[in-house]
Amino acid sequence: MNSPTNIEIPRYDTFVSETPPPARSRLRRGPIVGVIALVLVAGIGWKVFSGPKADAAPMPTPVVQAAMPLVREVTEWNDYVGRFAPSRTVEVRPRVSGAVVQILFRDGDFVRQGQPLFVVDPRPYRAALAEAQADVASARSTLALARSDYARVAGLTGDEAMAASEVDQLRARVRAAEAGLAGAQARVQTRALSMEFATVRAPISGRVSDRRVDVGNLVSGDNGASATLLTTINAVDPIYFNFDASEALFLKTQRERQARQAPADVQVRLQDEADYRWNGRLDFTDNGLDPRSGTIRVRAVVPNPEGFLTPGMFGNMRLADAGKVRAMLVPDEAVQSDQARKVVLTVGADGTVAAKPVQLGPVVNGLRVIRSGLAPTDRIVISNFQAAIAGSKVDAKPGRIVAAKTAPTPQAGSNSPTAAQATLD
Repeated sequence: MNSPTNIEIPRYDTFVSETPPPARSRLRRGPIVGVIALVLVAGIGWKVFSGPKADAAPMPTPVVQAAMPLVREVTEWNDYVGRFAPSRTVEVRPRVSGAVVQILFRDGDFVRQGQPLFVVDPRPYRAALAEAQADVASARSTLALARSDYARVAGLTGDEAMAASEVDQLRARVRAAEAGLAGAQARVQTRALSMEFATVRAPISGRVSDRRVDVGNLVSGDNGASATLLTTINAVDPIYFNFDASEALFLKTQRERQARQAPADVQVRLQDEADYRWNGRLDFTDNGLDPRSGTIRVRAVVPNPEGFLTPGMFGNMRLADAGKVRAMLVPDEAVQSDQARKVVLTVGADGTVAAKPVQLGPVVNGLRVIRSGLAPTDRIVISNFQAAIAGSKVDAKPGRIVAAKTAPTPQAGSNSPTAAQATLD
């Protein structure tokens, strides 16, 4: 009997390959792992954000400064540009003809009325005056003889009496001698005037121009414009300031004239000056408006005792608009633009910010004149403007509005209306 044979049965795992799975199987498992990871992250996020939230810290209330408008008396001015002109201008011309022998001034001098300027050769006129004076002496002698003859005849009576016709002739001779003496005396006065006119004097006080002739030149004397022009004189104290004004100013001056009010005061500054240091008053308005421009020529008179102001200079003039008025003033930076309108931020009793539309006036010492839109009791935001938003709440601390000591010149692009200024009183 054969002994049993031991048969070795191989294990199952011997048939399983020990090699790694192919790359295709790994690619199939990759998306599955990514989806599982995404689901886990989404679950964690939902757990975190859907859980109870911590309370957020409240935003602090913005702090601003607020103050009531500054109420002061101001004088509002309207600005004009004009030019200085002499109050009087005279062309100096000789009254007699002859050669210029002396010039008694320097070009550009200030001269006084009656001051000698030129001397025309006086010798011919001196001789003519002496001749006229001799004629007067001769006429006096003739008159004396005629009077003596007439007196002798008039005293005769009886047989010595002369015929009436002869007496009349002697009387006529006396009258003719009297007329001859009067004519000779008139010629003396004429020759004396010619002698006086040989010295050309300043007809007015003012600044003289340059000489138009030199010594040795012959000049022609006449009573008209055909006489030789020697020089010109401009009277500059006072001096005129001419400018063109609107119809509104003309109406105002007319009403002031009807009410017999004093002429309006004006102030003028020169092109290189910051202050209006020249004071004057309105002196003249033209008799009609220019239909093309709608303006009228107006003149102011300005004292100029030192003669500093010169005809032809430009100047900026301001004219008081309505005298002194009580106005509300706020810092110019407190005025904000809201599209086409100007607004000022105010703070209510509950701290709510509101934007109030306002009508602006000029700037005076850094403060803006508010014509309308505000009440004297309104609290104006004067600091931290970015944090003050209309409709929001703010913590308003008390502030103060103070005018600057000097009045700065308005800069281009500011809120200042054109041709308007004001000063504090």
